[in-house]
Amino acid sequence: MSASWRAVRRRLMTPSHNETKLSTRGFHEKSPEARETLETVGATFLDGYAFAVEARDQDEAHQWLERIPVRFRGFAYEGAAMGLAMLDGLPVPGKGRVAAFLAGHGAPHDYMVHVGIGWAMARLPRFRWASVAPADPLLRWLALDGYGFHQAYFRTQRYVREQYRDPSFPWPGDETRRYAGHAIDQGIGRALWFIGGTDPAVVADLVDGFAADRRADLYSGVGLAACYAGGADEAELLHLLERAGRYRPQIAQGAAFASTARVESGLLTPHTELAVRVLCGLAPPQAAEVCTQARPAPVVDGRLTAYEVWRRQISERVSSGAPWART
Repeated sequence: MSASWRAVRRRLMTPSHNETKLSTRGFHEKSPEARETLETVGATFLDGYAFAVEARDQDEAHQWLERIPVRFRGFAYEGAAMGLAMLDGLPVPGKGRVAAFLAGHGAPHDYMVHVGIGWAMARLPRFRWASVAPADPLLRWLALDGYGFHQAYFRTQRYVREQYRDPSFPWPGDETRRYAGHAIDQGIGRALWFIGGTDPAVVADLVDGFAADRRADLYSGVGLAACYAGGADEAELLHLLERAGRYRPQIAQGAAFASTARVESGLLTPHTELAVRVLCGLAPPQAAEVCTQARPAPVVDGRLTAYEVWRRQISERVSSGAPWART
């Protein structure tokens, strides 16, 4: 495909940056600084998407992605994964782009790549999901996390205000499908950090408006977004812990996941260091080590999915030594 046709494909397939403006979405604006952070995240995601759709190959996409500032680069890789998954899921020449990306330049960003696949799922017809379903038996659940984020972000009335939950979600379609709603809620929780404008009080009010049996997963997503995307200072993070109450261990687990994603990709930032210290009482490499040590091998699903067992072990380990656990 010529460069000119790839450029046309980029223009046709890439959503407008206006779609990620807080004013467009009707999200809470805490401050101009928080708005700028969240809108930059959204714009960078779409830039990554556009790079992947237009690039000649993943090497060229990688060159473009690596120019993104460290704080936002992970979101660009997430967007790139969505773009590649969209191409895999559409009737266009060539397949296996996401798998090749995970085996290549996307490998250090595997958390974000799997989340990006979920964004594509939300935009593709369900009968095409099999063409983009992740093969990793553990991280595949992050695709549903990405799906949940997308639905809450773009269909806020339905998924947040009305708290819709699909009782018969069709993916991954095996005996573990009962876990799908939990993974989707973890993504919805991440989106609540954006919808609430990084304001812990607003975000906590949103979470607490959901049924009690959904809040653990939602708060886990909130903790991940607070640590990875940032936007809150130390006092605000402490207020988030106070509001989370019994769900503090889930907040800590989400923060540990976020820290691991940034450490493994070499994209550590001061706001992540602050958040993981406040929420987990650990330095980012320590939190990443907890996640690595708890990671199941081999991955065997039982009454609980291996992914949920992993999350619970992380939660127990990081929260046992957290400052708030001693008060």
